[in-house]
Amino acid sequence: MVSHLRHIDPNPGMVVRARGSGEIIRRVARYLTPYRLLAAATIGCAILSLAASFAFPLLMGFIIDDVIRGGRSEKLVGAIGALILAFLLRDLFNGIRIRINNRLEQNVIFDMRREVYGKLQRLTIGFFDQRASGDLMTRVIEDVNAVERLLIDGTEQGTVAILGVFGVAGILFWQNPTLAGVAMIPIPFLAAGALWYTLTAHKRYRVQRQASAAMNALLMDNLQGVRAIKAFGREDHEDGRFGDKADGVRKGTLVVMKAWAFYSPTMAFCTALGSALVLWVGGQQVIAGQMEIGQLISFLFFLALFYEPIGRLHGLNQMLQSARAAGERVFDILDAEPEAKSSGEVVPTASWRATGEVAFEKVNFGYGADRRVLQDVSLMAKPGQMVALVGPTGAGKTTLVNLIPAFYPLTSGAIRIDGRDTSAMPLAELRRQISVVSQEPFLFNGTIRENILYGRLDATEADMFAAAKAANCHEFIGRLEKGYDSSVGERGVKLSGGEKQRVAIARALLKDAPILILDEATASVDTQTEKLIQEALERLMSGRTSFVIAHRLSTIRNADQILVLKHGQVIERGNHEELMAGEGLYATLCRIQNARQEAEVLERSTLD
Repeated sequence: MVSHLRHIDPNPGMVVRARGSGEIIRRVARYLTPYRLLAAATIGCAILSLAASFAFPLLMGFIIDDVIRGGRSEKLVGAIGALILAFLLRDLFNGIRIRINNRLEQNVIFDMRREVYGKLQRLTIGFFDQRASGDLMTRVIEDVNAVERLLIDGTEQGTVAILGVFGVAGILFWQNPTLAGVAMIPIPFLAAGALWYTLTAHKRYRVQRQASAAMNALLMDNLQGVRAIKAFGREDHEDGRFGDKADGVRKGTLVVMKAWAFYSPTMAFCTALGSALVLWVGGQQVIAGQMEIGQLISFLFFLALFYEPIGRLHGLNQMLQSARAAGERVFDILDAEPEAKSSGEVVPTASWRATGEVAFEKVNFGYGADRRVLQDVSLMAKPGQMVALVGPTGAGKTTLVNLIPAFYPLTSGAIRIDGRDTSAMPLAELRRQISVVSQEPFLFNGTIRENILYGRLDATEADMFAAAKAANCHEFIGRLEKGYDSSVGERGVKLSGGEKQRVAIARALLKDAPILILDEATASVDTQTEKLIQEALERLMSGRTSFVIAHRLSTIRNADQILVLKHGQVIERGNHEELMAGEGLYATLCRIQNARQEAEVLERSTLD
């Protein structure tokens, strides 16, 4: 099955800046700063556990040469006891290390994930316009985990491995310099292999991460659009699309594992070759009487402790390359430019409440240099006025109202509330003055109570009931089995469109902001529901400056101002009577809608 949708990039316009391993490590390391003692304790326990493990090769050489071959059975019990004690200390310190490491790991994950999520909450709307939700979810969950593994496992295992390599190397040269020199023969080959893997792995891991993010983005998109998929019978089509994305993950992972399948066994063979060379030379020394058999066995055990951390460093190198690819995606969020809190001017106090005067002064706006949306828009809304926005699809109505709460920065011009430039206001203070009710209101996956109280978290239950009654939703909520504690489902799926709209209106009433934005709030509902919503909206608009994007022009006849937009410009303005007399676009749209409504009434009467 072929589809033009199958090759759509789930993250259009997204560019993740490449970063070096050193930068990733340096930036990740700061998350250890609050937990320096835990990190030191983890490394300390790991070192003590490693030191205890050194007792085994030494005691083995002593038991074989001095106790067994020397026939000194009276020392056997003490030697075995020391060996058991060494094992006990090794595993005791290792157990303590695991406990401390787990706590450190979860603390770092918590801090990093909270910081990434907190930064997401403060980014511009434009950032989210260019990135799929599933991709961002992957970064917060999977990529943070990959970066954290580098921080915790890399710090502990890397430190212990490096200390182990140098510590054991010292012991090897102390025991037998000749054999130690033989043991070092594989090192140049191991270093060359590590260098090759480091220089080539990053691109492979980046492709794998991008493929995983694309699959998750499609998955989230399909889960949210499952009703549309079923309505159009596109289950097989979407199964094919997901298969393509999942196949991308499979292929990306296989590329990574193919390289690892060559690299890891090759490095293991090099270390095995070193052990074989040591056994060959050491065996000749034992035969020649230059070395005791117990000393050779002890040396071989230490050699295993020497090569084991080298192998661990190879594994850490793989982890580093994976974390580097993940870190680029995490830091892409952390480095993104947040919404400016203000540009200088400070609103007097947190209790300030606007009177509702809103002025646009020659406002220009575009989503890019090639997408100019609004051109030279000016208007003045006095406190308590209703301003209606009318025009064809794509005229810029929604964009215009989105500029009031500063969802996007202006290209030029100014928007003022009570004479204050909104670009100079703290965003929290600006948005406290504005309530928004859209055509498709968003309800969180919680209870009705939680969704209404979202308008004002400290509101009393009496305030909530009053807002619900004013929004004409108290009655239908009372009929639900759990009332206000009923779950609305994801995006309010358990409620009808009209019920969701009224809950959103109740939320806006509870917020009690002096400026109100209604984006086609009565569209796509039946006549009876529209009446209930319209009554609720009239209560909501009372005493507030309202910007209304009208779907049904009959609902804005009483507007104080009606602005008609076309191609981002205001081509007509006035009240209903003035615009009807002008015989312009507004009058034409009204006549078309009136004719359509009359036809619908006639059709219903004929059917009756």
